[in-house]
Amino acid sequence: MVVDDSAVVRGLIARALEADVAVTVVARAGNGQAALAQLEHVEVDVIVLDLEMPVMDGMTALPLILARRPGVRVIVASTLTFRNARLCLDTLQAGASDYVSKPESGGLVNAEAFHQQLLAKVRALGGAPEPGGGAPTPDPAPRPSPRPVPPPSARTTRPEIIVIGGSTGAPPALVQVFEALRGLTLPILLTQHMPPMFTALLAEQLSRAGDRPCREAVDGEPVVPGRAYVAPGGWHMTVERAASGPVIRLDHEPPEHFCRPAVDPLMRSVARTYGASALAVILTGMGSDGASGCAAIAEAGGRFVVQDEATSVVWGMPGAAARTGRVEAILPLSRIGEWLRRAAA
Repeated sequence: MVVDDSAVVRGLIARALEADVAVTVVARAGNGQAALAQLEHVEVDVIVLDLEMPVMDGMTALPLILARRPGVRVIVASTLTFRNARLCLDTLQAGASDYVSKPESGGLVNAEAFHQQLLAKVRALGGAPEPGGGAPTPDPAPRPSPRPVPPPSARTTRPEIIVIGGSTGAPPALVQVFEALRGLTLPILLTQHMPPMFTALLAEQLSRAGDRPCREAVDGEPVVPGRAYVAPGGWHMTVERAASGPVIRLDHEPPEHFCRPAVDPLMRSVARTYGASALAVILTGMGSDGASGCAAIAEAGGRFVVQDEATSVVWGMPGAAARTGRVEAILPLSRIGEWLRRAAA
């Protein structure tokens, strides 16, 4: 279902989505109230929901939609303004699965990148078959690690850093993890697939949730215990060791996995800089970003865990990291903070 107050926008989005044979737009609505009425008559897997609409806006409609159709996936689509960025983050906390940034009015006609991004998210959240036909196959169980992972009591290297990567569905998961880590002094480095504006607002949310200073990282600043650093939208974040200790680096190198910031550059740099003293986590998200970086951390003697499939919105990134064969544990979201606290002790 496509919900937007502009008939032109509804048509453009529907046409772009239905260019893929795996996607069918079964309903269109001009506001949240009309969407709720249509849910009485159609079966829907994914709803693309605008925020700013007359009669009933997207923020008002979202909890009513989720109550009426539990399990439906909602992608919020809104133009990228500071106010809308804040609202989008609020919708993720309220149960939306993901968001996309719409081009300004009139920009949708030739907005190929927007349409491709939206289509990828609709396919992933709707459980569409992989391109080329055939139903999705279950992810195989992780292969056993080439080197048995010793229990925490056998570890001799004291952890110095926590590094986290996430994408689709991860912002609410991050809030839960940060709440569980209150009082822990290890610094946290975080890359979340997000555009500019969103990452600064996410840092604000996490600062409140974790009761620790958390902000967008600044190039050249030192990594300080008790703080958390978020990769700014549009920049890769890495870490390197200077004479005074580890420092943050930001760069505009090409996107990886179509993302900037991407998780893998951060994880690789953590492997080089911290080695066996690194603890890493991959949360829910589309694609495979973070898998090779986590493998590098494990190869350097560090440890990583991933969120399990049952509590993930999309088990792409965690599943890919698990399939490296180097994962220490596949955990429900509620146990990730506990694992980090025990590992850091």
